[in-house]
Amino acid sequence: MNELGKRRRHLDRLRDEAGSAVAEFVMVASLLTFLTLMVMQLALALHIRNTVLDAAAEGARYATLADSSLPAGAQRTRDLITTAIGATYATNVVAQYGASAGFPTVEVRVIAPLPLMGLLGAPRGLEVVAHAAVESLD
Repeated sequence: MNELGKRRRHLDRLRDEAGSAVAEFVMVASLLTFLTLMVMQLALALHIRNTVLDAAAEGARYATLADSSLPAGAQRTRDLITTAIGATYATNVVAQYGASAGFPTVEVRVIAPLPLMGLLGAPRGLEVVAHAAVESLD
């Protein structure tokens, strides 16, 4: 085979692959975009969980103060959640007395939506519980 035939075959192979770089770029870019959005969604869900858990812990500590009460602790939790992420996440807050290792505690339970796509998601998908030891004047 002569040199001209070899060049022609090489050019034919190059023409067959024309446009493949664009297709590869689109596939890789869409995959990377999807992965980036999923990581951001996970970060949002963890942020909301941590915020709700922190508010529940603060509400439990507030309810255990000697001059406070369970409704005051639940309201403190609602106020903190509403301020930080919105009233939708503060609709189901319950404070009650309990015991841990034989000592009286306050337990604050919050049931909130779990964001799965943006802020939309499972209505009762996130449940956090916080405990705090009860203070007394004795």
